Amino acid sequence: MLKILNSQSKTITGAAIILSGAALLSRFVGVARDRVLAHYYGAGPVMDAYYAAFKIPDVIYNLLIVGALTAGFIPTFTKLLDNKNENKEAWHLTNNILNILGAALIILCGLGIIFTPILNKILAPGFSGENLMRVTAFTRIMFLSPFFLGVSMLMGGALQSLRRFVLYAIAPIFYNFGIIFGATALVRLLGENGLAYGVVLGAFIHCAIQAYGAHHAGWRYAFSFNTKDRDTNLIFKLMVPRTLGIAITQLNQVVVTMMASFLPVGSIAVYSYANNLQAVPVGVLAIPFALAIFPLFSEAAAEKNLDLFVSHFSSVIRQILFLIIPATILIILLRAQIVRVILGSGQFDWDATRNTADALACFGLGLIAQALVPVLSRAFFAFSNTKTPFVIGVISELISIIAALLLMKPLGAAGLALASSIGVTINLILLWMNLRTETKTLGENEIFPMVLQVTAASFVMGLIVQLLKYPLAKIFNQQFFWGIFGQGLFAGGFGLLFYGLACYFLQIPEFMQLKNSFERRWLKLRNLNSTEIIENKE
Repeated sequence: MLKILNSQSKTITGAAIILSGAALLSRFVGVARDRVLAHYYGAGPVMDAYYAAFKIPDVIYNLLIVGALTAGFIPTFTKLLDNKNENKEAWHLTNNILNILGAALIILCGLGIIFTPILNKILAPGFSGENLMRVTAFTRIMFLSPFFLGVSMLMGGALQSLRRFVLYAIAPIFYNFGIIFGATALVRLLGENGLAYGVVLGAFIHCAIQAYGAHHAGWRYAFSFNTKDRDTNLIFKLMVPRTLGIAITQLNQVVVTMMASFLPVGSIAVYSYANNLQAVPVGVLAIPFALAIFPLFSEAAAEKNLDLFVSHFSSVIRQILFLIIPATILIILLRAQIVRVILGSGQFDWDATRNTADALACFGLGLIAQALVPVLSRAFFAFSNTKTPFVIGVISELISIIAALLLMKPLGAAGLALASSIGVTINLILLWMNLRTETKTLGENEIFPMVLQVTAASFVMGLIVQLLKYPLAKIFNQQFFWGIFGQGLFAGGFGLLFYGLACYFLQIPEFMQLKNSFERRWLKLRNLNSTEIIENKE
């Protein structure tokens, strides 16, 4: 078991399978987490305060850690890897970054705890009285989590560079377990504050798992605090534009929370529930590929091998689109069934279901862009270009904020979700155009024909789902969980079956590769069984 947990992935597909499998399990646990929260608290003031409390600690964590990790640390760490010397320079860099960013996190989180009441009046100006006190208490507790997550993600960056994806991939599962434990057990002991302590517990476990993985890979803690170190300065130089880009994204989230605080009670919760649901297909079908391809992007860029880079890019984009296009259609058509089955119990009533489903549909319009932007961003980072994604991010986030201001009154939380989809779609278009300028081609001659085929197959799937929904509603009692589940399962299942048939008819390469892979595995299994039968007879 320890060998499996600390194994090294040799191929993109192998890494993506590990990451996708763990992401799928993590998302299932995340869905269970949201169901627990929705069951006990619905879409009301407690959840409004809970999700609002995440915002400021998340800003600190994202600015200091995510910016450094995605833009600078992984490429720099990868360049320093030297198995002959036990990767000493790479681990020295890790300790130096760990100490510098760790100190910065402690200082900023400490100041955050002190000034939380002031910050929350800015963050949630529509809150008052008991709910303002609640969000302040939650936020102060959650300020303990950025330190643990910061250390964890740095260790995770090292594991990614070493292509040890298993522990990196399963850490979020235990983060969600911590939150569930907080909502079910700690709340009984500590009251509502147990929700926030569950977040801290999850962050600590997340950290412990990846620190163990890094230790197994060769990391040993040593004090180093050299701000003049060449590689450290390179990371900080690369992270500045990326951090500024993340700052704009975080500002967008803060502004959305501020706007939602003026909408009817539960709007922040509705927006957050829908956002978490739309993150499931992105996290399972897209992010694993983006993570797995990044080291190979970096290697091709370091070797200045544009042909190899474009080949990697075209391949990963096609694989993601083959999966995310039909997922988008299913989410939009079965949004009500998805929301009701996953969240619809206890305090989560039909009004909350309808509002969350509307928001989910609006998020779904930007799902393809959500899936592709991480790959495009990492393509720029591989060339040590963090400026272009930053500028494009600023433009798209500003457009998103303007759209949110225009759409929040007529559409409520759904308008905020639609504004997010508009912003991320513009981000995708601008990133694609600028990356193509640098590489001259992104393999569009292979990507676009495949997109047309997948879209046609998805259209067939969508038509089948839509035609089946209403007859199935008469067969399955829609007043009960199993009735709604059955309607969605059969409509979606038959839709996916016809999607597969359409892909086979059109001979879509990605589908045929998947089919051939299963056939090879099945033949191996059959041959193995035959051999076992012969041996048993002998």
